[in-house]
Amino acid sequence: MESRRCIIVDDIEIDRLTVLSYVKRFPFFEVVGVFGSSKDALNALMNERIDVAFFDIDMPHYSGIDLRKKALEIPACVFITSHTEYAVEGFELDAIDYIVKPLTFERFSQTAHRIDAYLELKAKAALFEATIGEGAIFIKEGHTKTKVNLTDILYLEALKNYTLIVTKEKKFRVLLNIGSLLKEPDFQTFVRIHRGFAVQKHFVTKIHALELELINGALVPIGRSYKEQVRLFL
Repeated sequence: MESRRCIIVDDIEIDRLTVLSYVKRFPFFEVVGVFGSSKDALNALMNERIDVAFFDIDMPHYSGIDLRKKALEIPACVFITSHTEYAVEGFELDAIDYIVKPLTFERFSQTAHRIDAYLELKAKAALFEATIGEGAIFIKEGHTKTKVNLTDILYLEALKNYTLIVTKEKKFRVLLNIGSLLKEPDFQTFVRIHRGFAVQKHFVTKIHALELELINGALVPIGRSYKEQVRLFL
């Protein structure tokens, strides 16, 4: 199993050592650095390959939120804090978990297994390479490259850092987020009708109050803030 390179940043020594002791109980973690100062942690964040970050939030110099903003490329970020009020902001920065102190091993264990499963899934998704052009997306799965015509795609579904591309026959997973795909000139026929979904108008058969029905019977949710977009279908 590939090791998960992690960093621990907490200005309170007992909390920092507690996280470290729990991390060491999972063989898939490799500790890259342990820091009592967010300022000192910056160098490691900028220069080391890090898969997992365990950040306290309320710290001098830079908060855990600040550190995350400076290191959004770290795949798995966990905030461990005494403050519940930052939870929404933490998850908006793609935190994989938010743990309120005091930290217990049982709670940490849940997070550790979640991290491992997520990074394994992300590694598999990285095998699904995609190139776009000439009205199609070419998706590489292992040694096979499949051409998917954009006119055949029923809808796109956001799945964290990658996107599910759904056709009548098959689903493809690509390591591109839905926002990046929709900015591509070839994807201008797709309309975002939910934070996590985008569809093509010609595949919509029915419009319900909370969802759209597509020609294959699939139901796609309508986001509250996207109702104006749906009116384009009327």
